[in-house]
Amino acid sequence: MTSVTLASPHPNVVVERDGHVVTVTLDRPESKNGCTGDMWVALGAVFQDIRFSGARAVVLTGAGGEFCSGADLSGAGAPAEGEAGSGSGGPSGSMLDSMRVLADVVLSIHTCPVPVVAKVDGLCVGAGLGLALAGDLTWCSDRSRFSAIFAKRGLSLDFGTSWLLRQRLPVHKAKELALTAKIVSGPEAFALGLVNAVVPADELDAAVAEVVATIAGGPPIALQSTKRELDNAAASSLAHALEAEALAQSVNVQTEDMREALLAWFERRPAEFKGR
Repeated sequence: MTSVTLASPHPNVVVERDGHVVTVTLDRPESKNGCTGDMWVALGAVFQDIRFSGARAVVLTGAGGEFCSGADLSGAGAPAEGEAGSGSGGPSGSMLDSMRVLADVVLSIHTCPVPVVAKVDGLCVGAGLGLALAGDLTWCSDRSRFSAIFAKRGLSLDFGTSWLLRQRLPVHKAKELALTAKIVSGPEAFALGLVNAVVPADELDAAVAEVVATIAGGPPIALQSTKRELDNAAASSLAHALEAEALAQSVNVQTEDMREALLAWFERRPAEFKGR
């Protein structure tokens, strides 16, 4: 299929669709894709739209060989590494209001029922790190660089990183990254368990395309339930998890996709899921 550019609420947030896959690109290379307040709001709105778009997978990435340098607080478009807070064009209320707007953005990405794969090349720091971790999976290049850089700016963690880091790392490793604000390379991030895979930069597009094609080719109703089950597992008991599984399977067994899966297995061919 041919990629189609979709309407976006902000010129620096580019949204494209190719079949069942939506790609969301931060496109502000002069700031290494540092986000203004308006860009954060637009990003949240884009993911709200994706919920009901029929998409089966999302790629979240940055343009120009960089992922995201965090929030641009300059108000003049200069590069910024890290801290969230209100950038240019952000809410006109208090700092607390601004942070709550950012919270809505994080939640719109993390709770999106469609699986989200972050494709990280280059810089991924501060709120940019939170942005990558808000997705479900992270593939990065060998030249990528990650940092919870907030401490270097006199700030504590934000953009959900206090929670998201703990979902990926043991507490002592999460504290090491947060308290030192150290920069780790792509290979180091993979060794820590912060990302799913690290590949040479010229292979990143193909590697992400492969995993996204696998997800998009799966049964979307079942996969969305699986995503919810795993996201909720840390805060639920085994009994609650078992009940959630039972409810999900009671839906799955009524779908055309499950019947197609059984028929494809019987006929020894790949299944063609319709999301019904």
